Amino acid sequence: MTGTSAIAIVSTNETYANRKLRMSKHVSVEEIAMCLRRLQQSFDTFDEAVAARLGLNRTDLRCLDVVLGGGPLAAGQLSSALKLSPAATTTVIDRLERAGLVARTVDPDNRRRVLVTATDAARQVEQEVFAPVGQAGAQALKRYDQDQRAVILDFLHTALQLHQEQTERLTAPPKAP
Repeated sequence: MTGTSAIAIVSTNETYANRKLRMSKHVSVEEIAMCLRRLQQSFDTFDEAVAARLGLNRTDLRCLDVVLGGGPLAAGQLSSALKLSPAATTTVIDRLERAGLVARTVDPDNRRRVLVTATDAARQVEQEVFAPVGQAGAQALKRYDQDQRAVILDFLHTALQLHQEQTERLTAPPKAP
């Protein structure tokens, strides 16, 4: 079975047990790798569609995601999370503020520090655009029993760790010969 044929038989409406019966017992590492590659491309395509719908660029969308997921945050925290210079981060915050998606607020614990906070408009976008994805994902995971979900979670943790290690390898200064 090739990578594309394995992907073609997977349906979001088909139960795991039915798919398992239809799939070869010899699912290859290459097939899994190809599915992961296509999944990453799908994430990218979704992010592009969301950015276009909101009139943002991808960096602005990444920043909005960070603020929605962990805000309110200081600009320095955003710079670190986005791996941008302070000046570039300020430019992103300015664009998101003009779009009505973030607001700058004074930190109640340190009046010299400004925090970036998601606005009600950003929370509305979160509910309209991102919540349905999470709900559909949660629904899809109900097809799997607890043991299967544990394997999926283990795989995702392993994949994340591996990806982080490979990113560090690529960004580390070259070792002296």
